[in-house]
Amino acid sequence: MRIDSEPDFSHASPDRVGVVLVNIGTPAEPTAPAVRRYLGRFLADPRVVEIPRWLWLPLLHGVILNVRARKSAAKYAAIWLDEGSPLEVYTRAQAERLGEHLRATHGDRVIVAHAMRYSDPDVDAVLARLRAAGCNHFVIIPLYPQYAAATTASSMDAVFGFMQRQRHLPALRFVKHYHDHPRFIAALAARVRAHWAQNGEPEVLLMSFHGLPRRSLDLGDPYHCECMKTARLLAEALGLARDRWTVSFQSRFGANRWLEPYTIEVVRSLAARGVRRLDVVAPSFVSDCLETLEEIGIEIRDEFLEAGGERFSAIPCLNQDAAWIEALADMAEREMAGWVPMTDAHALQERAARAASMGAPGH
Repeated sequence: MRIDSEPDFSHASPDRVGVVLVNIGTPAEPTAPAVRRYLGRFLADPRVVEIPRWLWLPLLHGVILNVRARKSAAKYAAIWLDEGSPLEVYTRAQAERLGEHLRATHGDRVIVAHAMRYSDPDVDAVLARLRAAGCNHFVIIPLYPQYAAATTASSMDAVFGFMQRQRHLPALRFVKHYHDHPRFIAALAARVRAHWAQNGEPEVLLMSFHGLPRRSLDLGDPYHCECMKTARLLAEALGLARDRWTVSFQSRFGANRWLEPYTIEVVRSLAARGVRRLDVVAPSFVSDCLETLEEIGIEIRDEFLEAGGERFSAIPCLNQDAAWIEALADMAEREMAGWVPMTDAHALQERAARAASMGAPGH
């Protein structure tokens, strides 16, 4: 096993905690070559496509990448921002906001960064940079609320790969899932309510989750169950009657059966049933990306309108919403427990708040 070179060890240096947000990745630019490079890494992962390598890889490199890269590049171009890929822009912003939040509590003892599983900034490079900055403890937060082997486990594979090459292993904790985290649900509900306050309420709220092959459910992934729990909790937080919300799965790829019902079929059915106003929220995505901005915001919208619908809204993802940053901070704080002290100022505030609470009536 290869051992990477590591930063010079100093007994006098303070331990820092690195908090790393890991997202799936994105092409560097909306061009066919860039998309091909990204998809080549993504679709070659055996966690993502569970087909024997001898069968899948020739098909991937001989046919699929040549066809899909051109089509996907045009889709990326339709949603590209001046600053770059939306997924990269929003994920970077989340890390920056979370860093500001945690520095207010812990000073420079905590460093926050973001990494991508299949693109830059690469997981290895980010972890190496944080190690060089003195991080001997890591909290990894994959940006997938519902656990799946194809997303969460794959991201952790990259982290574990880095750890295998370290001599002086850092301490490691990671957030497996947060599909039912109260602050995550509250942030989602607040995002939907804010959209409705500006645009009015729809007849039906569709909660569209990223799809996975049906085989993943049969093999034991909890993803489908966690999606359904997220949907139920969000509907309860919004106070929606059962006939005002429904669930679907999008982004189907290939001819095999995926998790059902499919989003495109659900929106057609809703329009045919007489629903004229539909909102779609995507609770498996915390950052707007190709699947939310192009697939839902353009393709699914067009399907609904062509099927007879009249008003369609794609509700933005959480992105750098303050309530979502608070949820991330809560997860990070829980995992960092015992690793890093609060700054003196914050500790004094905490003690004062506890003292006031103990002296309040009813205590």
